Amino acid sequence: MTKPVRHIMGLSGGKDSTALAVLLHKEIPEMEYFFCDTGKELQETYDYLEKIKARLGIKIKYLSPEKGFDHWLEVYDGYLPSPRSRWCTKQLKIIPLEKFIGDDEAVSYVGIRADENRDGYVSTKPNLKPVYPFKERGMLKADIIRLLEDHGLGLPDYYQWRSRSGCFFCFFQRKYEWVMLHEKHPDLFAEAVRYEQEHKDGRKYTWTDGETLLELLERKQEILESHERSIQRETQKAPNKPLSEVLSGVLDEEDDTLPCLMCHL
Repeated sequence: MTKPVRHIMGLSGGKDSTALAVLLHKEIPEMEYFFCDTGKELQETYDYLEKIKARLGIKIKYLSPEKGFDHWLEVYDGYLPSPRSRWCTKQLKIIPLEKFIGDDEAVSYVGIRADENRDGYVSTKPNLKPVYPFKERGMLKADIIRLLEDHGLGLPDYYQWRSRSGCFFCFFQRKYEWVMLHEKHPDLFAEAVRYEQEHKDGRKYTWTDGETLLELLERKQEILESHERSIQRETQKAPNKPLSEVLSGVLDEEDDTLPCLMCHL
């Protein structure tokens, strides 16, 4: 007997994947929702996932790697993940996901909008087919925000200072976001610092190019003042734009590097 095709959707704790769940949870009641849990997420992310489950009445499967970040850091000889070596995505997210799917035929629903020129994670496995409902329906960022507001979800709390989901030490964070991590979660910032410092042979790896987190923190006031000037300029150009969108736009101007799309939707 042929097994039925599975319908799966990854939730990152970000706005786009959440809005896609809002859009499709009644259309596709057999949808399997999953979250790739690295064990290095913000508490706000877990809180938002609980809110999603309660509001939509869905279950979310938490996929965890067999070995955690610290194990793989040792395997990679202490080399921190970076835009040039995204081993964290492979080991902590892609491999657990592909194990979850196995050899089953599956359709993966990806929350990329019609106003974005990018693709999500595309598996090399022939049994997994990605589809892009927002693109197919011409849905833009404003539509996503409206969906979340209409269903009483709103945005995750971390959107007040961070525009992307992902691990608390994600190397795609901008300087301002690192400063705010220190403000909001000093314990997590300290853990990220330890990862930079604890190399037995004295090697030096950093989360950001050109400076350590402690060096970055020495420029805290400069970074905050520069960010505030950018916020003011953006607000003057579009006074009615929600603050979360202003923040996202400013941070994208500061660094338009595309993050790992397995992590940030």
